[in-house]
Amino acid sequence: MTYFSLLIVITTYYYVLAGRGIITMRYIPTFCLREGMILGKSLYGLNNELMLRDGIKLTSTYISTIKKLQYNGLYVIDELSENIEIVNVIDETLRAEAVKGVKRIFMDTRSGDIKALSNQIEATKKIVDDILDNILNNKDAMINIIDLKMFDDYTYYHSTNVAILSLLIGITLNLNKKQLYELCLGALMHDIGKVFISTSIINKPAKLTSEEYNTIKTHPSLGVDYMNKLFSIPTSAINCILDHHEKFDGSGYPMQKIGDKISLYGRIVAVADVYDALISDRPYRKGLPPSEAIEFIMGGSGSQFDINIVKIFITRVAPYPLGTCLKLSNGCLAIVVENHQECCLRPTVKVFNDGKNKVTPYVIKLMEDSHYINVTILEIINM
Repeated sequence: MTYFSLLIVITTYYYVLAGRGIITMRYIPTFCLREGMILGKSLYGLNNELMLRDGIKLTSTYISTIKKLQYNGLYVIDELSENIEIVNVIDETLRAEAVKGVKRIFMDTRSGDIKALSNQIEATKKIVDDILDNILNNKDAMINIIDLKMFDDYTYYHSTNVAILSLLIGITLNLNKKQLYELCLGALMHDIGKVFISTSIINKPAKLTSEEYNTIKTHPSLGVDYMNKLFSIPTSAINCILDHHEKFDGSGYPMQKIGDKISLYGRIVAVADVYDALISDRPYRKGLPPSEAIEFIMGGSGSQFDINIVKIFITRVAPYPLGTCLKLSNGCLAIVVENHQECCLRPTVKVFNDGKNKVTPYVIKLMEDSHYINVTILEIINM
């Protein structure tokens, strides 16, 4: 089959599945992009407006723009991604609206436009309702996707992601709809206090001084004081803002709370906040792969984080998202085709290369196949 014929087949397959609400794709870093690749997930540019719609073919101009906006990667559909079906936990258009809503709240807070801010907070409450309904319709799903963030809009994407992750944890904890609404609202606002801290400190590309770090540590209290002064926000939502940097062993801030003295919502948001921060590119470091971020979360279980929240978290977020290419300890190269909540570190993979040559693809269930019990995942590969 020629490349052109394959492109037609893949494109047709994509639109058939897209019509069913299913996306087949895989994530690749920006430096691996090539002309002719088909975009599997829409990209949003400045002001979170739609920039490139899923299903288009990438050109050199598109790739150049993507690099200028500092996306660290995106999703494509190709021969490797065939039959890998990814269901979004939340509708992409709704997610884009949430990001825009959070951005407006931060900008109105900076400008001091209280009337505009009040209107936007009310509008965001409607978005929270929609997010909650969206996620409740996919409440059994794992996060099987790497978020596509624009570097300059990190804070707004981050706040939205923290809300989504927190909701998945809250649903697993059997919180009722009112509680989930308050958790989501608080998670979206958890970093509002950073508006009152100099961007030279927030975006400093080097280690903070002790004085700068002490300034950063004031942002939960600043956020709570501001929201309590001007708006009617549920106390439980306010707790997300106040407690999201408290640590289970009492070494956090701003009040050094210990264990269950930290609000439940604060304990939930703490895990979601650190995870999304770790997998994101920041001025001072590159983002970690999801697998390494999850290992960090697991390592902090019982000290930095509530062990029960961590246990739930690792059933809802895939260390190796669908479409991730891996190198196995037997030398084979494979792509993740299925994840399992009960054993997140042993996904089902499709082998496509024996380490030297392409092979007819075959599936290995690392979780249960006794022939591969000693085969481990060595690393994530980019291709």
